[in-house]
Amino acid sequence: MKITDVRTVVVGNPWKNWIFVLVDTDSGITGLGEATGGLSTQPTVAAIEEVKHLVIGKDPRHIHTIWNDLYLAGFLNVTKEIAGIEMACWDILGKSLGVPVHTLLGGKMRDSVRVYANGWYSGPRTQEGFADRAKVVTDKGYTALKFDPFGDAYLTMSKHESRVAESLVEAVRDTVGPDVDILIEAHDRFTVSQAIEIGNWLEKYEVTWFETPVYSTDTAALVEVAKRVPVRVIAGERMHDLHEFAQFLATNVTDVINPEPLGVGGVFRSVQIAGLARAHHAQVAFHNAESPLKTAITLQIDAVTPNVFIQECFDDFLEPWVSDVLKGFVRVKNGEIEIPSAPGYGVTLDEDEAAKRPYGKSNFLRMFKPGWERRDTASTD
Repeated sequence: MKITDVRTVVVGNPWKNWIFVLVDTDSGITGLGEATGGLSTQPTVAAIEEVKHLVIGKDPRHIHTIWNDLYLAGFLNVTKEIAGIEMACWDILGKSLGVPVHTLLGGKMRDSVRVYANGWYSGPRTQEGFADRAKVVTDKGYTALKFDPFGDAYLTMSKHESRVAESLVEAVRDTVGPDVDILIEAHDRFTVSQAIEIGNWLEKYEVTWFETPVYSTDTAALVEVAKRVPVRVIAGERMHDLHEFAQFLATNVTDVINPEPLGVGGVFRSVQIAGLARAHHAQVAFHNAESPLKTAITLQIDAVTPNVFIQECFDDFLEPWVSDVLKGFVRVKNGEIEIPSAPGYGVTLDEDEAAKRPYGKSNFLRMFKPGWERRDTASTD
C-alpha cells in the first residue's frame, strides 16, 4: 500500500475553522485526520501542502517512520501537520485490518470515558445567563463542566472585574449543586500574583481545577502559582515536546495534565505522554477543542490509557449541520461517551456537505475582545 495524495478540507465552524487531513492510498482506502488550529487555518493548510511530497509513495502503515521523517525534516519541530498526517495513517491502518485504532494500540481497557462539557456558555455574561446554561448542561446528564469566567481580562483584573468573575463561578456552583465538577479555564492570561489571588478565592467553590492560570510554557510561573493556591493547577495544552511535560511533571505540583494530541504530534506521542504522567503518579485529561472527529481520535487514546482523569468534549454544543458533515461520531450519554468500535476512527467526512461550509475569516475566538464567549462572528470580527 502506498500514499498517493494528501489533501485538506476546511470546514467553516463559526468559532474555529476545522482542518481535516485526508491521506489517499492506491488501495482505495482514505485515512482521516485533523490539523485544526486556533488562529492558524491558512498557514496550516499551506504547511500540509508543502510537506506532503515527503510522504507520497510511502506505506501509510509505517506510521512511526513517517512521523520521524516529518519531524526530522521540520528541524525537530512538532507541528499540527505532522499530527494530522499521523492521525490519518492510524485510520488507514485500522480500516485496512478492520479494527478500531485502540486495538492497534493494545486493546481498550474501558468501555466508556467520563467527559466534561465545554462550549456551553454561549449566552450573556451574567449570573442568570451562566446559571441557565449550566442547568441545560446538567439536565443533559453531564457531571462536570468547564468555563472561563474572566471575560476579556488580560494579565490583571480590576476589583470590579474580579467580583463579576467570582459571581459567575458562584452562580454556576449554586445551580449545579455540590456534586458536579466545576473546571475553571484561564487561557494562560494572568500574572503570577493575579493568578494566586484568583486561585485562593476559587477554593470556596470547590473547583476541580484551575487551568493554565499563567502562560503555560513558563514552568517556573506555573510552579509558583501551584504552590501558593489551595486548588489544583493544570497545564499542558501549549506544550509540544516530551521534555516539556517531563520537566513540568518533575516539579510534583500537579496530579493532572491536559496535553493536546494535535500539539504533541498525534496519537502515539499522546500515549507516550500519558506514560510520562503515570511515571509521576499523575493523570491525563486530553485537551479537545476541535471537531467530533478529534473527539473520536482522542477516545482511541483514552481507551488504552490507564490514567485518564476525564475527557473534554464540545460535541453537544456545536452547529446542527455538523452531523451532516461528519458521520458516525459517538454521542455523549449521561455524561460519558462509549469507546467506538468501528474500524479506524469510525468517522467519515462528507466532502459535498463540507463544501457548503467554507472557510470564514471571522471564524475565530478573539479571546481578549469583549463578547468572545458568545462564540458568534459578531464578537470575533
